[in-house]
Amino acid sequence: MRFGKATAGFVMVLALAGCQRTADSGFGSQASLAPAPLAAQPVTGVQATQLPAPGAPGAPNGQFPSAPTQQASLPGAANAAAAANGLDIKKEAMVGSWRVGGATSCDMFLTLTNLGSGSRGGTRGCAGELTQIRSWEVAGKQVQFKDGNGNVVGSVYKTAENQFTGSTASGQPLQLSR
Repeated sequence: MRFGKATAGFVMVLALAGCQRTADSGFGSQASLAPAPLAAQPVTGVQATQLPAPGAPGAPNGQFPSAPTQQASLPGAANAAAAANGLDIKKEAMVGSWRVGGATSCDMFLTLTNLGSGSRGGTRGCAGELTQIRSWEVAGKQVQFKDGNGNVVGSVYKTAENQFTGSTASGQPLQLSR
């Protein structure tokens, strides 16, 4: 019995000895983890000069460029014209997973969860503009995809059952299918 108590006491002393802090060894101390301070770097002086007024002698071109003469057609305008002949769209039929083709090949997911004026949506594996899609909504015979600020990223119109065609805001072709 005495031997058991002595052994238990010895084990207890060893256990407590293992819990002691070894701050003087440097291992695990905060001082060894802190990086050395960086030396100050020299800074050159800032120079300031007055810019010439636009159109004055010495100005870069001497004048502003002329305004464009033709109005560039917007990619969405072509979509809107084609969408007028598109098939009717039911919002509920858009919900779910879509395969995106065209300029990129990836997946799009559309839900009925409200987000701003539209419903929540997103993409997986897409590149470029399509990575910005956060919401979508049906506008007439078009489905518009929007970024987090409500700007239209792209739009499509229905060409057949489970088939949509359109373009991104920059004019890249965009097809959705299931």
